[in-house]
Amino acid sequence: MISLAFFLSLKTPFGSILRILFFFACLSGTWALVSLSIFMAFGTLTSTLRPHPLYFYFNSPAKRSSILARNSNGQEPSPSGHPSLQKTSFPGKSEADVVVIGSGIGGLCCGGLLSRYQQDVLVLESHDLPGGAAHSFEVKGYKFDSGPSLFSGFQSRGPQANPLGQVLDALGESIPCASYDSWMVYIPEGEFLSRIGPTEFLKDLEKYASLDAVQEWRKLLDAVLPMSAAAMALPPLSIRGDWGVLSTAAARYAPSLVKSFIQMGPQGALGATKLLRPFSEIVDSLELKDPFVRNWVDLLCFLLAGVKSNGTLSAEMVYMFAEWYKPGCTLEYPIHGSGAVVDALVRGLKKFGGRLSLGTHVEKIVVENGRAVGVKLRTGQFVRAKKAVVSNASMWDTLNMLPEEALPKSYKDRIKKTPQCESFMHLHLGFDAEGIPDDLGIHHIIVNDWNRGVDADQNVVLVSVPSALSPDLVPPGKHVLHAYTPGTEPFELWDGLDRRSLVYKRLKAERSEVLWRAVERILGPGFSRDSCEVKLIGTPLTHQRFLRRNRGTYGPAIQAGKDTFPAHSTPIPQLFCCGDSTFPGIGVPAVAASGAIVANSLVPVYQHSELLDAIGI
Repeated sequence: MISLAFFLSLKTPFGSILRILFFFACLSGTWALVSLSIFMAFGTLTSTLRPHPLYFYFNSPAKRSSILARNSNGQEPSPSGHPSLQKTSFPGKSEADVVVIGSGIGGLCCGGLLSRYQQDVLVLESHDLPGGAAHSFEVKGYKFDSGPSLFSGFQSRGPQANPLGQVLDALGESIPCASYDSWMVYIPEGEFLSRIGPTEFLKDLEKYASLDAVQEWRKLLDAVLPMSAAAMALPPLSIRGDWGVLSTAAARYAPSLVKSFIQMGPQGALGATKLLRPFSEIVDSLELKDPFVRNWVDLLCFLLAGVKSNGTLSAEMVYMFAEWYKPGCTLEYPIHGSGAVVDALVRGLKKFGGRLSLGTHVEKIVVENGRAVGVKLRTGQFVRAKKAVVSNASMWDTLNMLPEEALPKSYKDRIKKTPQCESFMHLHLGFDAEGIPDDLGIHHIIVNDWNRGVDADQNVVLVSVPSALSPDLVPPGKHVLHAYTPGTEPFELWDGLDRRSLVYKRLKAERSEVLWRAVERILGPGFSRDSCEVKLIGTPLTHQRFLRRNRGTYGPAIQAGKDTFPAHSTPIPQLFCCGDSTFPGIGVPAVAASGAIVANSLVPVYQHSELLDAIGI
């Protein structure tokens, strides 16, 4: 079969339109217009799309210690509640239809769906706990999020659900959540509670900026919202990476697509031509000049994609605006922490017979006769993959697992030349709630200096206090907190340092000071560093070591309009990739979508269609 990725790479008007619509769909959570664009190439009309709620996905390391599960009997639970599996072997036979390397969100979504498709799946995870950058861990009764903390859309189901929601639905799992609609913002102009919704932010603009800023913001919303009118019909779970998409998506959802095009209107259709261009081009075309508005747009872009508006695809921002500035919109936080997302995916995997092996490090991907046939573990054991190997590792780490001679030079060169986002500094704290404001709130964003740029190191700090919404994460009367610099910590400062050295420890204290100051600003005079019961500082070396992230990176720093995220297939037959190094890119919904696309592509169309029928989409 001819891969859809082939058409996405075409340097033709058709290829450009298809990339726009497919990316449009991926990041929004529905996939409208994907199949339509294919059918249009053949003179046929079909299909449609819908946006999913936004998630900020901040990759981050977990502080490893003896609290992680290290039993070898396969029975005793770890402090986080995950069963501890054997370190030298894994459940069942040393082969599977599909072997998945890594249990991040993308790998678990892929493995869970394949198990649901009655494939024999084995997920191999190097660490003690599943979840990759999204796992949670426990210290002294405090349950910490290691990474993502800002979510929405967990409760949505059916055709309009986001990719992760649809995978969970397919696996028969759900996640109880607390809802909220605001976060605290600390910027040079002042401090305020920023609420999502169509009118609340206008009040903030009037107070902290000017009436001109209010008018420019309205002008921006009026321009971008019509572009998303066609995004309400095509479920992400219907997408696959081959021509089978014509059946599972195009023909199936043709009426919704036609309706969405009518709703889109001339302005939205005209604006759609800009969706693969940087969002800054839309801002510039509207002649928006207010410094606050432009700074705020840069901040939102950076938090969403790791780059400012001149590097963020307009498609991403269009759907963020559509979801955050509509009536009745809310954010959600899993009642039992971000680890509840991982727990649900693991339950779904095992429910359908999938296997997960923790503490099982893949050393090499084995290639025979030009095809991926399995993996070699650090122990020397060979695990055969009868149908496919799927890597949930980063592109750079996947490359390091492959034989040098197995890949074309052009493919290797592209990976090596792909720029990387920087890494993180992390601060995980457990402390007494006495003296801390009762209305603390879960999320806080601090910008120290607009003039330095939101992507400057030590300038923007994100702070999450999940116990403000989920008290079961902490002992009674306590709080748990995670502060971090979002992908702006230069790895070069840390490269080659001995983690036991005095130089490393001094640098760690120095570079974490910006986090401490942010926390003290948020928590007020009732907080004391010295009184914290748990104090864990993570660095880029922590990130690199425990998450197996090349140079501790956040992911590929791919600039809109200059390059695109790689497809899921590789030059090696039977080797596929999912996760934040593949299309549609960085972010919880994006990696969930990537895992689903790979899983769908590895089974016959009839099975894929039966699954869609079973979950009512």
